[in-house]
Amino acid sequence: MPRPKRPRCISSKPAIKGFKPRGTVETGEVILSLEEFEALKLIDYEGMDQSGAAQVMDVSRQTVGRVLKTARHKIAEALVTAKRLTVQGGCYEMRGRGQGRGWRHGCRKPQGL
Repeated sequence: MPRPKRPRCISSKPAIKGFKPRGTVETGEVILSLEEFEALKLIDYEGMDQSGAAQVMDVSRQTVGRVLKTARHKIAEALVTAKRLTVQGGCYEMRGRGQGRGWRHGCRKPQGL
C-alpha cells in the first residue's frame, strides 16, 4: 500500500477555471490540477528555478520536476488534440508566501478520472 500523498502548497486559486478550443469541435477534456497549475505559474510564468518553486510549494525539487512535466504534457495534449483544459482538484494546501501552513484541501483525484 503506497503512503499518502503529501499536499503541495499553493499561494492562491487561479482566476480561471479553464480554456476551451475555438473554431473546432472539442474532442474531450484534460484536467490540470491546482498543484500542476502552481508549478507552471512559478517556473514558466514567474521564472523561478525548480529549487525555488520546491521551497514555495514545500516539496522536493524532484517532485516539482515531476509535477511540471505532467502539467506541460497535459497542456500540450489539450492544444494538439483540441481538448478543453479544466483547472481543478488535486492534493494541495492554501498558503501565502512566507506564511505558515494554511487550510488543507483533501487529496482527491479530480472528477472524471
